[in-house]
Amino acid sequence: MLSSPDQTAALPAGRAIAITQGDCAGIGPETIVKAFRDAPDALRGCFIVGEVATLRRAAAVVLRHGDTSMPVAVIGNPDEAWSVPPRCLPVLALAGLAGPAPWGQISREAGEAAARCVEWAAQAALDGRVAALVTAPLHKEALALAGVDFPGHTELLQAAAAAHAGVALADMPVRMMLANDELRTVLVSIHVALRAALDAVTRPQILETLRITHAALARTLGRAPRIAVAGLNPHAGEGGRFGREEIDTIVPAIEAAQALGMDVHGPFAPDTVFMRARNAPGHPGEFDVVLAMYHDQGLIPVKYLGVEKGVNVTLGLPLVRTSPDHGTAFDIAGQGIADASSLIEAVRMARQLAG
Repeated sequence: MLSSPDQTAALPAGRAIAITQGDCAGIGPETIVKAFRDAPDALRGCFIVGEVATLRRAAAVVLRHGDTSMPVAVIGNPDEAWSVPPRCLPVLALAGLAGPAPWGQISREAGEAAARCVEWAAQAALDGRVAALVTAPLHKEALALAGVDFPGHTELLQAAAAAHAGVALADMPVRMMLANDELRTVLVSIHVALRAALDAVTRPQILETLRITHAALARTLGRAPRIAVAGLNPHAGEGGRFGREEIDTIVPAIEAAQALGMDVHGPFAPDTVFMRARNAPGHPGEFDVVLAMYHDQGLIPVKYLGVEKGVNVTLGLPLVRTSPDHGTAFDIAGQGIADASSLIEAVRMARQLAG
């Protein structure tokens, strides 16, 4: 994204991209149906990992007004996705998944089905059977009810990759990047309480995040990325008046990264650095990415620019994973009004990152 060309039109047949169905009680399945209906070129060579009845129900909801059919094509392996005609739903059906749960309701069955789809797709990507995976939103409470000991996709994928590599979880560090056409942000910490997030602002954590960010974006951009670092405190601490984290922790991490050859600058005041990095018409951004100190500091600016444009990318994994920048939206699930734009952008981003 950020002025990257659309690479979908001339793609040769190759490894397919897996899209997980997400929580069946949320908007994931219907956004998938809309994506296959509205952007057949972008979805070429993609398939859905999920449950057939769930996708058929979603198709019925989406197509209640307009098209008269959106057939499901059950496939036996990822490669068959390339031979499925446009505006069909290629579904690789996992055995034993629960059928569709009531719209908008948290359930153990939906959480278990969503987790199993992610686990299958992650293993397929790690084994090289698919080029990338795109994950439709799941619900964290439903995951917990299903006995999944991870708060979200990122941590679940990290565990799968670590197990595949035969290393400890701590030896498979990952970071979350949120991106749209105008802004990228990477987070030092992800799904933890704010008090715990403050404790995560350490020199090693920041330096590790800078290393992962630099390596990932250097591959995407073909050059060293320009990285801005946000401060933790208001006005980036105001020279120590509002806290010493910038002086004692963040600046030493930046200096260490610079010594390793990274193009890193800051720390900058959090209330202005995102505006400086924004790449808008008539306003080229000063930076390629902003390193944010905690979850909401980095996600609010991207989401304010438009949830329908945002893509969640997991950095640091030996696989490509993207996701739309929204949740299960239980309040509108089943109404056929959910916007598929972010999912389509997530597929395009996954294809670009997978080469």
